[in-house]
Amino acid sequence: MADIKYYDVILKPVITESSMEGMDYKKYTFYVHTDATKTQIKDAVEKMFPGTEVSKVNTMNVSGKTKRRGRTSGQTAKRKKAIVWLTEESADIEIFEGL
Repeated sequence: MADIKYYDVILKPVITESSMEGMDYKKYTFYVHTDATKTQIKDAVEKMFPGTEVSKVNTMNVSGKTKRRGRTSGQTAKRKKAIVWLTEESADIEIFEGL
């Protein structure tokens, strides 16, 4: 297991139409470090956003896409995506408020 600090776990939020609809149900989507576990993601969200309580974390590995440029081909980087469910009493995450 990698030694990852809580501020290195969450890379950036995922802003898509389906992830924005999930905010009504206190469901937030983030790109996270590829070696992060569910408990590390839960701790990172609770420490980085005060007043939040995480009830459940779902993770998925997203493989890199194959891209071509002429004859040469390569792959984009693989990612890990986390869907974080907050409790009913939890405060909302402020970075999504103005969107």
